[in-house]
Amino acid sequence: MGAGIAQICAQAGWETRLYDAFPNGLEAGMNRIDAFWDKGIARGKTTVEQKSDWASKLSAVSDFSEAVQDVDLVIEAVPEILELKKEIFVQLDQLASPNAILGTNTSGLKISDIAEVTSRPEMVIGMHFFNPVPIMKLLELVRHEHVSESTIELAQEIGETMGKSCILVNDVPGFATSRLGVVLGNEAIRMLADGVASATDIDTAMRLGYKHPMGPLELSDLVGLDVRRDILNNLAEAFDDESYRPHPLLNQLVEAGELGKKTEIGIYDWSSGEKVEREY
Repeated sequence: MGAGIAQICAQAGWETRLYDAFPNGLEAGMNRIDAFWDKGIARGKTTVEQKSDWASKLSAVSDFSEAVQDVDLVIEAVPEILELKKEIFVQLDQLASPNAILGTNTSGLKISDIAEVTSRPEMVIGMHFFNPVPIMKLLELVRHEHVSESTIELAQEIGETMGKSCILVNDVPGFATSRLGVVLGNEAIRMLADGVASATDIDTAMRLGYKHPMGPLELSDLVGLDVRRDILNNLAEAFDDESYRPHPLLNQLVEAGELGKKTEIGIYDWSSGEKVEREY
């Protein structure tokens, strides 16, 4: 997600720095961006000149303080772990310019819980992107009780410059998209475990019957099964409602390290480069 966000920032014409705590992750992110641009050139959608211009605005940075020094906007995209995000925002508050807006790409954590650890909660906003970031048009902006209207307006301008369609939602766990999406995905996993239909047929039912561009099981693999599990657990705790708990099959896959497309196996087997049905 971080690489995708950095990519569209560079494409918007902004000087952009991509930071990752792990060198391998930073290299992989830069390689992913480069491969995306090359694929666009091969398909005739972009030009070599465009790639050169975008690449000149993007740099990989291995030092956290250097990454956020004198920037106007920081967008954090770490895993859905509240304490980790809080720890990062404490550092961001100290290292980034006092005028910098701090965005969090959380899929379902309360923005106010993150903003409260900073001295500038009015400049912290939820910016929920969708995967793959360069392709998906939606940007879900999340308003919490302390964010200023000027921050919201600027975030909307930023999203539009990125080529996104923005929606504004209130700071309720799961927001609008994650709350609906993870519940649908969890129920699809329950149906798969109960033997209602195959994964492919469940996905086909939603694509053709409800005009979803992608089935809920394939989407879960794309997002990451660990991400889906964490959001469900967060919702269960936030609403004190056990019906949000992840299905045992989802927990089983995550515990086995089978997290979806990023590990080449999840609900489907992706090791061949294409999704292949698994037996359950």
